[in-house]
Amino acid sequence: MRKITVEEVYKSDLSHRARAVWLYLHQRANKEHSCFPSIATICSDIKLSKSTVKRAISDLVNAGYIRKENRYRENNGQSSNLYTLI
Repeated sequence: MRKITVEEVYKSDLSHRARAVWLYLHQRANKEHSCFPSIATICSDIKLSKSTVKRAISDLVNAGYIRKENRYRENNGQSSNLYTLI
């Protein structure tokens, strides 16, 4: 699978919020192109509201720029999501 580049994101029709969140995830991704920051961490680091970050993540998933997987703790409580850059 071909990896989307930073240049493609800048030239895309994504909203400013989606670009900011994609760039944030890109900077924090490991060699498997994945990371798992919480919504609260993303909000705090890039100074966007919780609802704005959630909309941006939804935009990125719908546009095919990232995959989002729910993660759960051993006690079945939800943990932060796993984001994988496409």
